Amino acid sequence: MSAVPRSQKPAGRFRRMIDRLSSSQEDLESEELREDAETAGCTRIGDAHDRQIVTVTGTLRTVTLRPRAGVPALEAELFDGSAALDVVWLGRRSIVGIEPGRKLIASGRISMSRGRRVLFNPKYELRPLGRE
Repeated sequence: MSAVPRSQKPAGRFRRMIDRLSSSQEDLESEELREDAETAGCTRIGDAHDRQIVTVTGTLRTVTLRPRAGVPALEAELFDGSAALDVVWLGRRSIVGIEPGRKLIASGRISMSRGRRVLFNPKYELRPLGRE
């Protein structure tokens, strides 16, 4: 057997079709999100390090209102197919357009909180609904 994993071998059209048919819906969506991030020229969340300034893109999985130190904070989980990160807007109870399933581009400095990547008060751009 070859030492190179199948995912690293060059694939023909038939192999790609078989892989696509045998993949789960979640795997297909993750692959699509990774391709979107690459096309947009954004950093993959999985490659982002603590204190690094990044621009990331992905889909919001969850949006919750959770106070931090007595201050309202809108928190959302952004997923790009490689990893997830928490996006937190301090002092906000809601933001129009920030809802689960929405795609966005966010820029800011990554920090680590409880072992998770976090972007506090990022610059952000909502992706058009027609592209989803």
